[in-house]
Amino acid sequence: MKKINIIEEGPFKDTGHGTLWVHDSANFRIVNFNFKAGQQLAVHSHDVDGELSIVVLSGEGEFLGADDATIPAKTGDVLVCPIATPHGIRSITDMRVLVTIAPPP
Repeated sequence: MKKINIIEEGPFKDTGHGTLWVHDSANFRIVNFNFKAGQQLAVHSHDVDGELSIVVLSGEGEFLGADDATIPAKTGDVLVCPIATPHGIRSITDMRVLVTIAPPP
């Protein structure tokens, strides 16, 4: 077993988002991304089979999709989609998210 407190260990950065690799195995990957207000993870996709979830731990922003599609995102919201679906995140306030990818690309 492994325990990590992502609130204490997950970094925020002035340039680009902060990243904390929580878990990485052949079965699934968990990553904590922290965005200061206005930062984003550009829309992208992965050319593999699998699914991802994005859980908003704190803050407010938008889930981004193809063709400039946006979905409001606030604390407690969860986005689930195939990993091949274009996805990204834009923060409005400081924002912490937890991303799970299964299986990892």
